Amino acid sequence: MPATTSVKSNKIKMAGATVVFNIIGYIFITFIALLCLLPFIILISGSFSSEQAVRLNGLSLLPQEFTTEAYEFVFRNPQEIINAYGITILITAIGTGVGLIFLTMTAFVISRKDFKYRNVISFYFYFTTLFNGGMVCTYIFYIQYYHLKDNLLALILPGLTPVFYMLIMRNFVNGIPAALIESAKIDGAGELRIFFQIVLPLLGSGLATIGLFMALGYWNDWYNAMLYINTEWKYPLQYMLYNMIQKAAAMARVASQLGIPVENLPTNTLKLAMAVIATGPIILLYPFVQKYFVKGVTIGSVKG
Repeated sequence: MPATTSVKSNKIKMAGATVVFNIIGYIFITFIALLCLLPFIILISGSFSSEQAVRLNGLSLLPQEFTTEAYEFVFRNPQEIINAYGITILITAIGTGVGLIFLTMTAFVISRKDFKYRNVISFYFYFTTLFNGGMVCTYIFYIQYYHLKDNLLALILPGLTPVFYMLIMRNFVNGIPAALIESAKIDGAGELRIFFQIVLPLLGSGLATIGLFMALGYWNDWYNAMLYINTEWKYPLQYMLYNMIQKAAAMARVASQLGIPVENLPTNTLKLAMAVIATGPIILLYPFVQKYFVKGVTIGSVKG
């Protein structure tokens, strides 16, 4: 009679208390996630509500008197929005890409223990975070010496190498074993080859984390455009939307002075629609870098 063998499961059974704890944890995290999502739902709902309903009843989870009036006001000139999106995407891509290369190369240099003056240069960079020349001196410097008036470079250069991100990137570089770099040098690899073929591929989490922060900074920047850009077709998205809000507010003031009813002018709903338009692409981008972002912000918390 053939022997029967019983197949044992490799799954480890969790204790009842562990199961209950996991269920409570999932419920709690889901609740927190819904709370975080709630403001954006209200934002979208308000952007599709009528101006009069928002004025009278405030915001709600569902649109009140559903209308696309605010979006029609924003997209009354679609080419203007498309052009502003193009300018913003251009400066965000160039600024983030070039900035990451500069930050990573600098962090690689000042993290090398065989570099004699790494502490001096690190302090030099750190010192610039404590003192700066101020807005007036910076404006004069960019205009008279760099000749960046009405130049798109004025939207890229100010945020190209944030020192704080450079110091964070140095911590990522310090996490790379020194023996790996030394073995590459023994094999005859030069500094540039070591940087591009060994260091950069190992900094995926750092590049994604710092890159996300830099991209957000470029995407949301409107202040530099206000200072340096005069031509309308060079306006980035945020500054173009800011000007649109100012024009809508001016129209409302003029209409009020002339005795024209302003209840139906999309002022509040216009702000909500603009917020949706400005934040939409970033929200769609975030899931693709989330895993690197989580790994990046927790670096150094576990050693072993």
